[in-house]
Amino acid sequence: MANQKQLNQMMAQVQRMQADMVAAQEALGEETVEASVGGGMVTAVVSGTGDLKKISISPDVVDPDDVEMLEDLVVAAVVEATRMAQELAQERMGGLTAGLDVGGLGGLLG
Repeated sequence: MANQKQLNQMMAQVQRMQADMVAAQEALGEETVEASVGGGMVTAVVSGTGDLKKISISPDVVDPDDVEMLEDLVVAAVVEATRMAQELAQERMGGLTAGLDVGGLGGLLG
């Protein structure tokens, strides 16, 4: 009977964790991070879930004779903003499973 009680407690804990994870993912979708490169010449805004939301390009960086530099700046801004979004997601989601006792599930969640 004790095993059934432990299993029920563990399942309730897993259900709470799942609900918390869904709420955290929804909240991440509402948050944004912003990365600027080239001294602010190019800025990328990415959601907490990693979706590119906006690119801003200063007119000063638009040089028809050096399109490659602009392309490099755009890539760098998007890469940095995406990295920041991943850090944000890890920060928000990382603590959700910290208190879960997964030993009784044969390592399925750990």
